[in-house]
Amino acid sequence: MARIKGAIINKKKHKKILKLAKGYRGAKSKQFRTANEAVMKSLVYAYIGRRLKKRDFRRMWITRISAAAKMNNINYSRLMNGLKKSGIQINRKMLSEIAISDAAAFSALVEKAKASL
Repeated sequence: MARIKGAIINKKKHKKILKLAKGYRGAKSKQFRTANEAVMKSLVYAYIGRRLKKRDFRRMWITRISAAAKMNNINYSRLMNGLKKSGIQINRKMLSEIAISDAAAFSALVEKAKASL
């Protein structure tokens, strides 16, 4: 029986890693070992970044809602508490979009929240 050394599979693996490392500076885009290290680290950063993106967007929505709420003489926490008590279930993303695009509708929501406090 013939001995299998895995040349085809290794070549495929190396090409895949070097393709992912395209555009990296210096040896990181040419040599497999350094490219592999760089690609593995970049995949870790990408994974972390996907988690951080969710946090960043939530913080941005809260900041927008807070700014719009202050224009209507109420702070963010009292607004959210009032909306919850009045039974209005709207997520922060949509609330921030309403605050930006439709100030009258946001003011109506603020009035309902104030009434339920």
